[in-house]
Amino acid sequence: MITPPERSPERDAAIDALLIRVPSQGWTRAALRGALADIGADPQDAALLFPGGAADLVEAFIDLTDRRMEEAAAAPGFADLRVPARVRALIAHRLALLRPHREAVRRALAVLAMPRHAALAARCAARTVDAIWHAAGDRSADFSWYTRRASLGVIYAATLLFWLRDFSEDEAATLAFLDRRLAGIGRVAALRKRIERGCARWLPRREAA
Repeated sequence: MITPPERSPERDAAIDALLIRVPSQGWTRAALRGALADIGADPQDAALLFPGGAADLVEAFIDLTDRRMEEAAAAPGFADLRVPARVRALIAHRLALLRPHREAVRRALAVLAMPRHAALAARCAARTVDAIWHAAGDRSADFSWYTRRASLGVIYAATLLFWLRDFSEDEAATLAFLDRRLAGIGRVAALRKRIERGCARWLPRREAA
C-alpha cells in the first residue's frame, strides 16, 4: 500500500473547514488561514499543518475522502454483495460525499493537472484505487493485483470527469456511466478466467506428449 500523507484530527478539521472557501478562494494559504480562524484555531498554524501549500492541501483532501469512502464497507449488507457491486457502492458513496464540494474537486484536479504535480497526481490516484479494492475485499497478490487497479483507475478517472458535468438527480447519469464501464471490466475478467482455464487444461497434455 502506498504511504499515506500525514494524518491528524487537526488536519482533517482544517480540510473540512476549508472546503466552503475553496470555490471562491481556491486551494490557497489565505483560504486555509481563514478556515482555521473559522474553527477557532490559530491562522498562523497554516504553514505548520500544510507546509506544502496547495499540493499538500489537495493530497490531504483526497486522502480524507478515501478514508470516509472506506467507511461504507461497514454498512449493513455490504459484505453480502459480490465484489463488483461493492466497488460500485464504494464509488457511489464517494461521489455522494463529494456532491457538496463539486467546485473544490474541480479546482483540486486543476492543481493536480500541473506538470510539476504529475507524481502527486499519480500517487493520489493509486491510493484511491487501492482503497476501493481493499475496502471491496480484494486480496489478490498475483498479476491481477496490478491489472485490476490499472483498469479501475481508468474507470474511476473517467467517471469523475463525467460526474463533474453531471447535474442529474443523485448522479443518476454518472452511475449509469459507471455501470457500463464496470460491465466492460467484468467481461474482460470473465474472458481472462476462461483463457486461464483453457491453458490449464492444455498445458498438462503438452507436457505429457
